[in-house]
Amino acid sequence: MNKVETSLRQKVQELLKNKTVNLVIGYEKGSLPLKARPCFITENSDSHKLIWNSFCKNNLSFYLNEIFNENKGQNNNKSESPKVAIISKGCDARSVTGLITENQIPKENIIIIGMPCNGMVDKKKIDNLLSGDCAISCLKDEHEFLEIKTINGKIEKLHKQDIMTDACRECNYPSYEFADIQIGGEIKEISPSIDIKVNKFEMLSQKERWDFFKKELSRCIKCNACRQACPNCYCQVCFADQTNPRWIGKSNDISNIMLYHIGRIFHQAGRCVGCDACVQACPMSIDLRTFTQKIVKDVKDLYGYIPGITREKDPPLCNFDYKDNESFITEP
Repeated sequence: MNKVETSLRQKVQELLKNKTVNLVIGYEKGSLPLKARPCFITENSDSHKLIWNSFCKNNLSFYLNEIFNENKGQNNNKSESPKVAIISKGCDARSVTGLITENQIPKENIIIIGMPCNGMVDKKKIDNLLSGDCAISCLKDEHEFLEIKTINGKIEKLHKQDIMTDACRECNYPSYEFADIQIGGEIKEISPSIDIKVNKFEMLSQKERWDFFKKELSRCIKCNACRQACPNCYCQVCFADQTNPRWIGKSNDISNIMLYHIGRIFHQAGRCVGCDACVQACPMSIDLRTFTQKIVKDVKDLYGYIPGITREKDPPLCNFDYKDNESFITEP
């Protein structure tokens, strides 16, 4: 057990013992190799389950919507709602802050435990790097390297930069300075570029962008996994599911697919924190990240707003000012 895990478990025990919270959302060892899964701790005796390593990829803020929406409209007494501590990477904490800002969850019922993120590894990249000789266990999880044992008994030492998720590799906010509780530890270096793919995408002509978008989305099977995994998709009835009026057809026609994704992507303006939950959930490996991060970059350039970081003003989708930049609007 590493020092970060020790500090985390001690802090969780303290929070539960003092009844500061009655629920802690964190990570425990998964049933599959090199995997972590969400866990929900309500008793001190279960705090030993909590882990922190390079496999804690899930954005746990996703669960807050369900927890606080159960009694929404029936019980307006926030003091009777659960007190929740949530273990958060930089991106997760920004998602939590976004939900608080948009009045989806009550700030007074949330404690953000900020974790030192050194970047999460992508299991698919490990498998590809080892040419299918899939890893069966992690022996050492260090700042720069991951030492694993393969199914054939070989010991491999992999550089994390080679197996890190694209989102983590390009992340500029591996820690969250506004966390209620901060667990110390090593964090990854700040990326010099918000997204190399976005920069390349912006250099394409309008027709080339549209062709790229259409080609990527042509693989979509309309499983809605991206929507279901995203903590920002909290609408009780999604526009894609409405029947009166019906906005989108149910068929897999490319026009229906593209309309769905255009609507979902624009809903991420000023909200997407680049956690990559949508990309990780997509069974077709569609490059959704380029499109959502393009919107993030535009909002930052036009309005100076960074989701979860800018705290002195409302999100662009929740606010309007007659001085707003309208340069993106074109004549029909």
